Amino acid sequence: MNLSLGIVKLVGGVLGSSFALISDAVNSLGDSLTSIVVIFGLWYAQRPADDEHPYGHTRAEAVAASNVSMLIMISALFIGWEAISRLGSEHPVPAIWTMWIAAANIVIKESLFWYKITISRRTQSLSIAAAAWDHRSDALCSLAVLIGLAVVRWGGPDYMWADEAAALIVVAAILWNTGQIFLQSTSELLDPQANAELIQQIRAAAEEVEGVCAVEKLWVRKTGIEFLADIHIEVDARLTVEEGHRIGHLVKDKLIGQFAQLRDVLVHLEPYPHVHSSVD
Repeated sequence: MNLSLGIVKLVGGVLGSSFALISDAVNSLGDSLTSIVVIFGLWYAQRPADDEHPYGHTRAEAVAASNVSMLIMISALFIGWEAISRLGSEHPVPAIWTMWIAAANIVIKESLFWYKITISRRTQSLSIAAAAWDHRSDALCSLAVLIGLAVVRWGGPDYMWADEAAALIVVAAILWNTGQIFLQSTSELLDPQANAELIQQIRAAAEEVEGVCAVEKLWVRKTGIEFLADIHIEVDARLTVEEGHRIGHLVKDKLIGQFAQLRDVLVHLEPYPHVHSSVD
């Protein structure tokens, strides 16, 4: 849908001399490109681990999303610069039918918003809700374009700047949305810590294993669509290496079995009671 709307708006903007409509087209085409890249990234991220990538390919989605968001932001900046340079200059008045394209886009995008927001409320899906609000954002951008075109058409020569002003509003929306994607995807490349609730659940599950006296340290880092855990457990100092190893495996097997999002768990044993030092 975004691809079709983007092509229609791009052709309409070029033929109808509306820079705002061209900017809105870039917004839709950028959404299409992002969706395609994210789908490819998700597919690639699910490939199994191999000799060269023992931790799997789960960061592929974040890599793809950060790259495509950067590309779209650069394109938006070029459009914004061109819009600013056109302010105050003489150029053809946008054709009246460009307003119909903008109006049709508002109706389509607003309809998609209500359709998806209804589904998200029924299914409690955050991803569908995010997609719904993206449609609302697109509808508001097209509304800005429509207002700009109307001002140009009926305001006369003194209001030729309205088309470029509408284009700058769309550019700002593109930069905001893609900036959020870029920040989120680059954050995932830096191994962020999992949320506190998941960490507490993992800690509690580990402490339930027989032989575990305490959990001394626990790091759970997000890597792509999965998590890796490093856990230090305290066991009776009088246990043999074999007995401690068995407890460590029990902890690992329990955590991986109980938490589907955990790809791997590294268990380190500490003697109980553990005396902390500066080396720890």
